[in-house]
Amino acid sequence: MAMDVGSAKGGPKSDINVTPLVDVMLVLLIIMMLVAPMLQKGVDVKLPEASNTADKPDNEQQTVVAVDSANQLWVNGLKVSKSEFTDRVKTVLEEKTERTVLIKGDVDASYGTIMEAMDYLHEAQIEDIGLITEAKKDPNKPAGGGN
Repeated sequence: MAMDVGSAKGGPKSDINVTPLVDVMLVLLIIMMLVAPMLQKGVDVKLPEASNTADKPDNEQQTVVAVDSANQLWVNGLKVSKSEFTDRVKTVLEEKTERTVLIKGDVDASYGTIMEAMDYLHEAQIEDIGLITEAKKDPNKPAGGGN
């Protein structure tokens, strides 16, 4: 099979070669697939387990306060000092319609720091507070989602 380099008259070929474009798009797709989960991670906390959990869908209107194992406070993934915590939460909630704040407390965080965060939220006139936990794993249930 011969390679077609032009028309019979010797003019330029007008077909577009899309192979390089496809190669570049596949590389960009792979990069996005690798980077996207890292962007959604948020604050790295080990959540406590509870048996009475309910799945709630994630949305942009949620405000998440995290307390990590070093007892540092985070608001929507941004580290905040205790002195500016209340003002930061008020600023975040000004532009949102849902005034529920969810708390992610690390297993190794002190109880006092989590209660202090709840006190700060109360100072900001936030009454709807939820705690985020992991569902307890049932040791009798087979792995793999079988019935």
